This record gives sequence, C-alpha cells and structure tokens, in this order.
Amino acid sequence: MGRRQGRLYLYARAGRYESGVALDERAILVTGATGNVGREVIRALLAKGLRVRAAVRDPSRSQPRFGAEVESVRLDFHDPATFRVAVGADAIFLMRPPAIADVEKTLLPFIDHARGLGVRHVVFLSVAGADKNRLVPHHAVEQHLAKGAGWTVLRPGFFAQNFGDSYRRDIVEDGRVYVPAGRGKVAFVDVRDLADLAAIIFQSPTEHERRGYTLTGREAIDFTSAAACLSDALGRTVRYEPASILGYVMHLRQRGVPWAQVGVQTILHTGLRFGQAERVAPTLGRLLGRRPRTVRDYVHDCRDLWLRPPAPDVP
Repeated sequence: MGRRQGRLYLYARAGRYESGVALDERAILVTGATGNVGREVIRALLAKGLRVRAAVRDPSRSQPRFGAEVESVRLDFHDPATFRVAVGADAIFLMRPPAIADVEKTLLPFIDHARGLGVRHVVFLSVAGADKNRLVPHHAVEQHLAKGAGWTVLRPGFFAQNFGDSYRRDIVEDGRVYVPAGRGKVAFVDVRDLADLAAIIFQSPTEHERRGYTLTGREAIDFTSAAACLSDALGRTVRYEPASILGYVMHLRQRGVPWAQVGVQTILHTGLRFGQAERVAPTLGRLLGRRPRTVRDYVHDCRDLWLRPPAPDVP
C-alpha cells in the first residue's frame, strides 16, 4: 500500500508484511473526506506516500477538491448498495456523520460489510469518554468494533477547529462564542495533530491494534481565554457568552441543525461545565513524538477563517 519508495508497506493481502515492497496497492478509505478532519487525514496520508480513496456523497462535485492523487468514491451509510464499490481498501478511517444518530442501521452494517471484504484495520474517530458514555452514538460503534480484530479508536476531546466550524458563524456574525459550557476548561485538540497520528497508525497498525487513545491538547483553557485569543488575532472583540441549555438548543435549531446533532452537541458541551474535558493527557504528544498544537497556534495559523463569511457546505 503506497508508492514504492523503499519504506515499510503494510496491509498485505496475504497477511504478511515486507519491508520495501508494496504487497497490496489498495488504498486507505477516508470517510467524511470533505470535512475538517477528513481533509487533514488525507493530507497526512499523502505526506506519508500512502494511497487514498475519499468517500463522499457526490464524487463528481468533490473530486476537484482532492486532485489526481486521490480517488473519490460514493458512499452513503443509508444505502448498503454503495458499500462494496466504496470500500476497495485494506484500511478505513471511519467517522460518524453528525447527522447520523442511528448507527445500528448505518455504521455497524458498514463495518461488517467492510470486514467481509477483507478490510484489515479500521481507525475510528470517536469522542472522549465514549467507551463509558452510552448516550453518545460513538459508544455503540466502539462496542461493535471490539467484537473483531483490526481496529484502533481515537477519542479526542473538543477540537480547536470548532472555532472555525461549529462556532464560526457566531464569531463572524455576532462576535461571540455561544455554548453551554459555563466556566469549564477544555484541553482542545488540533485536528492536524489527530490527522498526523492517524497516518502514523496506518503505517504501523500492529503497534496500535485494539487500542483506544484519549487525545487532548497540551493545555486546558476556558472559553473566555479562547475568545481572547480570537480577539488578539482579529483585532476586534470576540466575547464568550455562556448559553443556557434551552437557549443553546433553540439557537442550534434556528441555525438549521438537525435534532440528532443538536442532542449530541448539547450533551457534550453541557458536560464541559463539570470538567469532563479539562484533563490534559500526555498520549497525543507521546505518540506524535512532539508537542501538540494549542488553540493560539490554530487561531494564528487560520486567522483568515474569521475574516470572511462562512461558505455553504459542499457534499
């Protein structure tokens, strides 16, 4: 898997690994390929010389985003007829689309189908605490993966990129961050660091076999401090306005967020009030072999995001 560049290639179809020889040229399938995480995972995989297939809803619209190095394939978790053609890979980076709450009829059958087609390793993007929290859909996916071999679970806390995605419209239009987190602190994770780790795992899957990693940034800050980082970078005031639970639910619905996604976001953000995301874990830095990025790093690198209005989503 990958280009013949004298490195270690993995995922041999016969189950053997051989240094310097690509025994299987099938690619890694990246689901959620057009989102923040998916795009960064693709970048990290290509940087390692690995072949990539991008799973999208409409390949004709998405292919120009990726270029000739990446093959776009159609995947719809609600349509099992798309599974066989989409997989075509020895490994999968699996994400739960935010709009999907019923994983029993979508992601779990997809996992079974992929394993039946010979997929050897799945890296699943879960959330921190999902191994014990039955209220989030990720829990059922983790439990299902654990019934077989060939998996690694990544449990990041809140992403720094939320400020450029989920919170972006509020920041651009209203000059505020509006979430029901109270005074809770968060050890924000940069998606770029998570993507780099995913690429490391795909290079050496046996070292991460049947492992679940809780991933955090290197410091915990509250939303007031995060808003101050944005204010400094943008040269205008961005404030943190703590939302009530009901106010947050109504706000998301007014923004057109589906009910299932509203429920997950509200549960996760409310948990921040009770310190559920403030613990700093050393795992990410240890696995990367370097210090993880901070919120300030992200805001500095991506300042232009808040200087223009959000663009409409493209599937």
